[in-house]
Amino acid sequence: MSLFLIIAAAIVAAPPAAASPALQPRGTSVLASDAENRWVPFELTPGNQLRFSLEIDGRPATAILDTGVSYSVLSRRFAEQAALKVSSGGSATAIGGMVPIGWTATRKVSFGSLIRHGGGLAVATLPALATGSAEPVDLLVGRDLTERFALDIDFAASRFRLLPSGRMPFRGFTSPLSVSRDRLVYVSEVNLGAARLRPMIVDTGDGSSITVTADGWAAAKINGVRTTTTVSFGLAGTVTSTIGIVPALRMGELTARNVEVRVEPAGGFSETIQSAGRIGSGFLQNYRVLLDPTARRMILAPGATADQPPLRSTSGLLVGIDRDRLRVLHVMRGGPAERAGWVAGETICAVDGQPISRDYAASPLATWSADKPGRLVRLRLCNGVERQLVLQHFY
Repeated sequence: MSLFLIIAAAIVAAPPAAASPALQPRGTSVLASDAENRWVPFELTPGNQLRFSLEIDGRPATAILDTGVSYSVLSRRFAEQAALKVSSGGSATAIGGMVPIGWTATRKVSFGSLIRHGGGLAVATLPALATGSAEPVDLLVGRDLTERFALDIDFAASRFRLLPSGRMPFRGFTSPLSVSRDRLVYVSEVNLGAARLRPMIVDTGDGSSITVTADGWAAAKINGVRTTTTVSFGLAGTVTSTIGIVPALRMGELTARNVEVRVEPAGGFSETIQSAGRIGSGFLQNYRVLLDPTARRMILAPGATADQPPLRSTSGLLVGIDRDRLRVLHVMRGGPAERAGWVAGETICAVDGQPISRDYAASPLATWSADKPGRLVRLRLCNGVERQLVLQHFY
């Protein structure tokens, strides 16, 4: 998988409107007695999110594990197919703006060791683009389903499980963790340069690494970091941000090195919801992670990729899969593609003579956009024109 196919983010913060899920029945959640053995396998989407299977009222469904969502969000498509009654009239804050939401009652939601009886789910349109995949998912599993328990995410083994709060299944570095009172999402804090940034949303649904506000970046006073531009995709649209790699940052007891940081524009999503930024799965996947807000701690055990320089684009093209072609979503500032005149919206049907297939995201072909500097890549546009691009480091 190429990290640069698309990096997605999807965050919903539920408001206190009449149709808000906050005013609806919560249901009763229990864990099985053998919770330690109830691992849930997941796969990373091209957008770097954790996709897995579960059941909603006995119907199989696909889901994204998203601790940056206040209330779990069901797709309108699934609700219609299941003939669920949806109450409407609310809205929520998401990356890119506001989205309309509804609410539907459910009898049972189950995955791994968890069963929730009763309660319900927020309902919204969940586009495939928000997961960086050709296929949309049915549910964003949010804070309301997981906060009472310890969430153990084993990225190396592509699995997670829910345990009773207070369990310590492994040792690592401790960082503070809680659920914010206002937005009802997982939050922690980060020390970046000269700045202590808090609250930082701990967001497994955000495929990027670390995201901070423009004010937070200015307060950090980090010099000498080369930057470019990138895009994030949320439920409400697209946002362009600045991106660079910082030498180090601290998160509680942990000092992390070679960390990719995005800087949102002034007035961006984090600023809108009075947050200092987000800690996404692009960062968390370098560790085994325990999220236990009831015990007020996050445990991070470094994996094999911790502190290694992150994969970075050498082409300057961010592309998304559109069936049998790649669509240029963003041309990064200062990169080879910008200098060669590429523009967003162009489509690529072949790379070095190989056509784009449905399994492109998992194929070796997908690594071209972040391959070694100096490589010459032949890209055939879908209008038949062929271009050449010489890869290089530019940030």
